[in-house]
Amino acid sequence: MFTKRSWIYFSLFTFPFSLGYGCAFAQAYPSKPIRIVIPFTPASASDILARLIGPRLHEAWGQQVVIDDRPSAGGTIAGEIVARATPDGHTLMLTSSAFAGSAALYDKLPYDSVKDFSGVSQVAETALVLVVAPSLGVKSAKELIALARAKPGQLTFASSGIGSGTHYGTELFKQVAGIDVVHVPFRGTPEGITDTAAGRVHFFLTPLLTAMPLIRSGRLLPLGVTTATRQPLMPEVPTFTESALPGYTYDGWFGVFTQSRVPRKIVNQLSREIARILEVPEVKERIATQGAAAKSSTPEQFDKLVHGEILTRKKVFKAAGVKPE
Repeated sequence: MFTKRSWIYFSLFTFPFSLGYGCAFAQAYPSKPIRIVIPFTPASASDILARLIGPRLHEAWGQQVVIDDRPSAGGTIAGEIVARATPDGHTLMLTSSAFAGSAALYDKLPYDSVKDFSGVSQVAETALVLVVAPSLGVKSAKELIALARAKPGQLTFASSGIGSGTHYGTELFKQVAGIDVVHVPFRGTPEGITDTAAGRVHFFLTPLLTAMPLIRSGRLLPLGVTTATRQPLMPEVPTFTESALPGYTYDGWFGVFTQSRVPRKIVNQLSREIARILEVPEVKERIATQGAAAKSSTPEQFDKLVHGEILTRKKVFKAAGVKPE
């Protein structure tokens, strides 16, 4: 039987041990490989950006970084993986504005797009560029709009999936231009670009990031960009405001999310490291040569951007009568 003095001795003996035991589990982040889930196919813009950032996270922290491409309609498979992940900051998702599109379009998702995720940082912003195969015979956005008006319901447009940024951007384009064209969703941007270049789809409003190789090779003809100013990589290509649709602008974005219950200290650590990586001249140049601009943000700024865009997209999709598959 323990006496009062025995309890005191016991406590004095075990207290240092318990401190050491607790410290053994309070490991510094990251303590194991980091997984970056991508909701699209390999060679998509999100995949390209992840493969720029991943190796530099490895260099900084010494942990392996695994890029895990999980393409699905609207990115729901990737989203569920991250939403259900252990909230320790070792599972991330790098995605496009399609994340906001899915939240705006689908009433039932296997996660809550606002409550289950924490924004870490924006990574880049990019223009969408309107591209067609040269064989279509149109030379400008104005000519494409005229062709679509002359043939209502006969022209087709590609997207990287229902609810994606490319889908949203084109639905907005349709409404402003007053045209009736048919949506052909693909599993990802690369597939849509391939079919557009082959003439199987008439046009694609796609991120400049992934269109540049085929534009440079002459297989795709750029007709206009969605940003307010012309793009440095293609200064000869006009904006929509200049050429066909005054007031029509749209900036695509990419960013990193994690599970909402990840400690804020880890989220901020991740955000600061991504911001540092995006300031590396080689990284900024690589992103710029692909037609995008490196852009970081605080977690709070990124959450505000995403939540606001969810509301905007709901309005556009409702007006367009877009329904999930």
